[in-house]
Amino acid sequence: MISASPEVITIVMFGLLIVLIGSGFPLGLALGGVALISGLLFWNASIFSLFYDRLFGVTTNYTFLAVPLFIFMGIMVEKSGMSTELFSSLYLWLGGIRGGLAVATIWFGTILAATVGVIAASVTMLGLIALPSMLERGYAKGIATGACTAGGSLGILIPPSIMLIIYGPMANISVGKLFMAAFPAGLTLSILYTAYILIRCALRPNEAPVLPPEERNVPMSRKLYLLFTALLPPVILVLAVLGSIFFGIAAPTEAAAVGALAATIMAAAYRKLSLKVIRDTCFSTAGTFSMVFIVVVGATFFTSVFLGLGCGQVVSQFVLSAPGGKWGVFFVIMLIVFILGMLIDWIGIVLIMVPIVTPIAGQLGFDPLWFSMMLIVNLQMSFLSPPFAYAIFFLQAICRPEWKINSSDIIRGSVPFIGIIVLALVIMAVFPEVITWLPGRMIN
Repeated sequence: MISASPEVITIVMFGLLIVLIGSGFPLGLALGGVALISGLLFWNASIFSLFYDRLFGVTTNYTFLAVPLFIFMGIMVEKSGMSTELFSSLYLWLGGIRGGLAVATIWFGTILAATVGVIAASVTMLGLIALPSMLERGYAKGIATGACTAGGSLGILIPPSIMLIIYGPMANISVGKLFMAAFPAGLTLSILYTAYILIRCALRPNEAPVLPPEERNVPMSRKLYLLFTALLPPVILVLAVLGSIFFGIAAPTEAAAVGALAATIMAAAYRKLSLKVIRDTCFSTAGTFSMVFIVVVGATFFTSVFLGLGCGQVVSQFVLSAPGGKWGVFFVIMLIVFILGMLIDWIGIVLIMVPIVTPIAGQLGFDPLWFSMMLIVNLQMSFLSPPFAYAIFFLQAICRPEWKINSSDIIRGSVPFIGIIVLALVIMAVFPEVITWLPGRMIN
């Protein structure tokens, strides 16, 4: 064992982590490897006992069981075919206004987010369904791709979100309250995205032409019928999951089980359910959850060693030394999270940063729920901010060659939405009730 000050250990651990991630190591293995090396160097052999305790804690966490259930629900919704009918209905209603298809894409993504909870599925569905519709009708690449990445990234914010399920236990906050706080926060972003698109299209009408009359001339009764039948299944699914949590009928894990069952019934109602679909959904769920689980375990090991060696106190002192009082410290925390979001996976950020910054927020007198949601909304930017921008990569992966869309087109289209997220953070800082009002009315 080597004797070293917490300051030196902090530099060594973060330095090793940067080197391993920069070398291409998977995040979960990099975090676990740094924890093991640092534990053996600066702790002692009892580090293995600590790892066992932490692994046991993760695997027996009842709330964490909701993660694979919500992943299953999202994949089953994707396979049900519900999304195609939903976009077609929104397309008819909004196609008559300039930029209407881009607005429809945002609200399509909002509704998908409330039924899927996984960003990969949301962005992929928007890219396959909404993007070609916009490009075929003369939409500029920037606004078309930006609407897809921004709308798709809402899948990690609007409940049932995997991020919220992982965040809750780390900050010792009810996942149900996080769900209720994230819902209005996500709607705020959707409204701001819509306003931006409408203003941009009014100023640059050539970027988003109005649909020709022959595509819009559908009887009102038919449009109402299509809207009702398209919205009914996702509304029932959202009420089954979020309604049971809001009214105190079920915990998030129980609600996740209900959601998984409801999504399966929905697939059967759309006549898409088969043994192959069930098998593929189970395999996809297992694969996705395995990746999440490895990162969670590695980050838990890293955080345990980091805090156990006194490094958390070093970071706290550094952050608290920022000028400008409590709001200066808050700005520094948000800036650190934003920068980290461009470099590493959001799971790593949540599991590393939350145990460190949550006590700091408590010291400064910030409401824990409000502070948590501000961090989570901040992390929305990480999905749109290169070089580590999930939404951009997912959309690029499904773009067809004939669309002639490259990564620079998607980046240019996504960057304005980063500014809108910053505006949303300012609004939520000035009016914290946007976040705190609905959770305060939950039934215990």
